[in-house]
Amino acid sequence: MHGAGNDFIVVDALKEHYLKDSLTSPDIIKRLCDRYFGIGADGLILILPSASCDLRMQILNSDGSEAEMCGNGIRCFAKYAYEHGLIRESALRVETLAGVISPELHLQNGKVISVSVDMGKPKLARAEIPMTGPAEERAIAFELRVQENIFQGTAVSMGNPHCVIFTDNLDDIQLENIGPAIEMHSLFPRKTNVEFVQVLAPDRLKMMVWERGVGITLACGTGACATLVAAVLNNKAERTADILLPGGELKICWRDDQHIIMTGPAEEVFSGNLDISAVECSISGSNNI
Repeated sequence: MHGAGNDFIVVDALKEHYLKDSLTSPDIIKRLCDRYFGIGADGLILILPSASCDLRMQILNSDGSEAEMCGNGIRCFAKYAYEHGLIRESALRVETLAGVISPELHLQNGKVISVSVDMGKPKLARAEIPMTGPAEERAIAFELRVQENIFQGTAVSMGNPHCVIFTDNLDDIQLENIGPAIEMHSLFPRKTNVEFVQVLAPDRLKMMVWERGVGITLACGTGACATLVAAVLNNKAERTADILLPGGELKICWRDDQHIIMTGPAEEVFSGNLDISAVECSISGSNNI
């Protein structure tokens, strides 16, 4: 499945619960997400039971690390859950490492055409992101020195950390070089996602992203939310805007109650069967070379 080009392998672990331990192995995740030797994806999503919500989402990055949340991923999660009969209502509550997230499905002829998600309130204190420095201080337009560059960054947590940097021209940014350096910067003890943003209009922003644990992706839902928050805090945008990503558009609204609402597409591309023992044997064989 994909949300604006940010793609995921989705596994119904309610049925395949016996695979859960195998599917959280970093070696297995890396192989499955490899676009040459596996299925190919930015990450793996497990649909799991929850004691307190309708379902639980576990999101694992393509490098095998676990993410707290994923905005594009939870839209795919919600669409799958509805269209495959795991839920019957058009609204659900999903348990994540970032807390309870509540997607709302927009339906047409029984199919999910888009999903709105209450992403909760952004966190801005350095300790909440997390980021080094005075715990309660907000990191807005702070000086960020990376390689030979000096940027102005704004740090936002949407349950996962983001560093948002505004630029006059995205074409000038060599994201494949600068992205990993910012992700690993000592300011961010748990690393960070990185967004470079060009303001086209107060209600229209263009963004590209380096995702922590993944690399360059076509979209990032939490990144789009963090981008709008950073733009508002820096007086560059209104509280509702369209965020243009390489894979499509997301509409983000920062409401007066401080909650962020994200609306965007989710698509199922194909389904298939996986022989996990064959993948394990393949990994074992390659490790012996």
